[in-house]
Amino acid sequence: MRGVDPEFLCKTNLFQGVTPEEATEMLGCLAACQKSYAKGDLIWVEGSPVASVGIILEGGVRVEGADVWGNASVMGSFSAGELFGEAFAALPEEPLLTNVVATTSPTRVLFIDVAHITHSCPRACPYHAQVAENLLASVARKNVLLARRIRDAAPKSIKGKLLAYLSTQSKLAGSHEFDIPFTRQQLADYLGVDRCALCSVIGELEREGKLTASRRHFLLPDVTGR
Repeated sequence: MRGVDPEFLCKTNLFQGVTPEEATEMLGCLAACQKSYAKGDLIWVEGSPVASVGIILEGGVRVEGADVWGNASVMGSFSAGELFGEAFAALPEEPLLTNVVATTSPTRVLFIDVAHITHSCPRACPYHAQVAENLLASVARKNVLLARRIRDAAPKSIKGKLLAYLSTQSKLAGSHEFDIPFTRQQLADYLGVDRCALCSVIGELEREGKLTASRRHFLLPDVTGR
């Protein structure tokens, strides 16, 4: 397919374990199509059904939720090489709960019909099964991340949410010193809190000696004394 680099494709989660030659051959079987968007364009609209998973070839997308008063909140973001929409594409009768918006110009997305992944093609190519397994693993991985987010956001106070999140990141890193993948604004969006209030809490915790923070880098005290 023109404009799709098979080497790049094989580095994505969906095509992991597939060779560039096999990926090129599969694009026709999977009814793949490529679309380009400008910054701010709606890729998918809340309430609409989707049947395809999207792979970002260039640019990025943002997932936004909005209440009945029009207040928007960022639910997540994805960049080149990442997948989005797997769960809803697997349940095409389930309407989207969010909008998906392009964040840069251009943003190019490769859409693949999930039904063509879950149902073997007539040629029954062995690497088709690999892509189906990768799709399942991607959905499972995001469910784990969602479970972590629910746990991190469970405390009622901003301080509680932040400490729960940092505790999770410390355990994942296996160290009291670690980097997080978010800017302050992204962290505030992730926890569902106000950025200024979050920064205030971080400053308060630093003064109390409960953490040291520098941009995305955090150091927590070793309370075990080891």
